[in-house]
Amino acid sequence: MLSFLILVAGLGMVVFGANIMVDGAAALAKKYNIPNIVIGLTVVAFGTSSPELAISSYSAYTGNSEIAIGNIVGSNIANILLIIGITSIIYPLTILRNTVLKEIPLSLLAAIILYVMANDILLAGESKNIISLSDGIILLSFMAIFMYYLVHLAQTSGEDEDLNIINMSKAKSLLYILGGLMFLVGGGKLFVDSAVELAVSFGMSQAVIGLTIVAIGTSLPELATSVVAALKKNSDIAVGNIVGSNIFNVFFVLGLSSLISPLSKGNITDIDFLVCIFASLALLATGYLFGRHKVTKWEGIFFLLSYIFYLGYQINHVQ
Repeated sequence: MLSFLILVAGLGMVVFGANIMVDGAAALAKKYNIPNIVIGLTVVAFGTSSPELAISSYSAYTGNSEIAIGNIVGSNIANILLIIGITSIIYPLTILRNTVLKEIPLSLLAAIILYVMANDILLAGESKNIISLSDGIILLSFMAIFMYYLVHLAQTSGEDEDLNIINMSKAKSLLYILGGLMFLVGGGKLFVDSAVELAVSFGMSQAVIGLTIVAIGTSLPELATSVVAALKKNSDIAVGNIVGSNIFNVFFVLGLSSLISPLSKGNITDIDFLVCIFASLALLATGYLFGRHKVTKWEGIFFLLSYIFYLGYQINHVQ
């Protein structure tokens, strides 16, 4: 029970730290007259994935690589099947044409690349399945290409993003950034350490903990953002945030984590990676193959039931 309370407290610290760090960084960027669209594509995008970054990077540092990988794979699954499922049940989600044609395929490519990198034994005849330092450099290179695409998209659109940026002094902005980083690091440590203790006490593998409890916990900011966007009928924002977060998680978070320490696949199964690929394929199908550029209520129910089925598989896998 104590480990669970520490887990919740650690997650709270991570989310709080992410929020104040983003506020401080956005305010500081505005002081230097950086356009809102650039702030949105960099600072805010980093902020939504900073819980995954804090927890996966600390897991890599402490040698708990199954939590690091499981967090990203499980979070990307939850982002689409759980969050888009719930959000589209609340209000049908419109998907922008650019998201359907470019960003969702890129998130699918990220899932496939991750599957390939994590299967050295099957695909390359190696002795271990490891996401290595060289794999991390490749992932970060893809992230650089994605950021270039986003900046180019922003410049060609000719529109600036409407952001609610808090006005604060440079000193206060720096204080927010440093304080946010401290909460991220401290909360990430509490969260990972308690997750490992829970895995041991319940006889669960770190992989299962990472794919379920940790993944759902780190996806809560995306859930809150998407539900609010759907209630305000800004459904294109809801889908865009999720797809962008999934790309960011694989290319940046896992890329950086594997530079800290090589990540062993461990007990994470091919089924988990294939479900991650399936989720992106399902989202692509709803937006592209059916030609409506929407996720309807019934498709949302299918997504949500798929996630419940996946959780059932994980629980049965533990037993």
